[in-house]
Amino acid sequence: MDMQNIYDIVIIGGGPAGLAAALYAGRARMKTLLIEKAKYGGQIAITNEIENYPGAVEEESGPSLMKKFEEQVIKFGADRVFDTIVDVELEGKIKHLKGNNGDYYSKTVIIAAGASPRPIGCPGEKEFTGKGVSYCATCDANFFEDFEVYVVGGGDSAVEEAMYLTKFARKVTLIHRRDTLRAAQSIQEKAFKNPKMSFMWNSAVEEIKGEGVVSSMVIRNTVTGELTTVEADEDDGLFGIFVFIGFDPKSELFEGKVAMENRYILADADMKTNVPGVFAAGDIIKKSLRQVVTAAADGAVAATSAQKYIEEHFED
Repeated sequence: MDMQNIYDIVIIGGGPAGLAAALYAGRARMKTLLIEKAKYGGQIAITNEIENYPGAVEEESGPSLMKKFEEQVIKFGADRVFDTIVDVELEGKIKHLKGNNGDYYSKTVIIAAGASPRPIGCPGEKEFTGKGVSYCATCDANFFEDFEVYVVGGGDSAVEEAMYLTKFARKVTLIHRRDTLRAAQSIQEKAFKNPKMSFMWNSAVEEIKGEGVVSSMVIRNTVTGELTTVEADEDDGLFGIFVFIGFDPKSELFEGKVAMENRYILADADMKTNVPGVFAAGDIIKKSLRQVVTAAADGAVAATSAQKYIEEHFED
């Protein structure tokens, strides 16, 4: 194997975590490769407005912020390639990644493949994402100040996000396919006491409609099959639908290769996994807050840890 073609750091995934890792690794003069399968930015690339990233001023959008990340990565010299990784060999001193377009060899690997919110899968959902349909209360709650919103789900995060939304929305209705919540009892009690919360039991969203923004939806009763249409308040002309029915970390490729819990990769404070020379960052790891700011921080830590690992395990 020609050592000339071996990278110091290969990063899988070009969202905020991967881009930040590539920026830090490139700037540290590491021979770095960033592999992304489709387009840079990850989930944030579909967010119109971004207000909670420090320094992101008015008119900053997900795509515009990610463009800046990408420009910095280019400036600091990381190689970039569009490819889909189909297999990984992470054991051993040199890691081997197989892509559809070729093979990549590296001293270290940073897994930043991300996660995505599980969609309802109904007509209109994709079309209205960012136009009334959201998967992140922290990101989008204040766009619905004094409006009505609906939350789809019944687990801990759905109920917690619904309660967070009551700080902004005039009324929050939780839509759940069963007649009891799955959330922890203590969380349920708080929700039932909250005067702004109401509940739509045995219900599922069948279709989302509107002109430009969400203004109506069709609800199916999961017991009787009966369909009803929910229309926006005339004065409002729109309402929000927040979907919290789970996340899918993009971790299938790494199953059995690195330690995981509930399909999330386990990484320590230095972003180290249980495999020497393999690090993970961003939404794919087990963590409490999944935001651009935490993903970027993870990426920076992972790149720095990878650099230290190389210094300790490889001589010039």
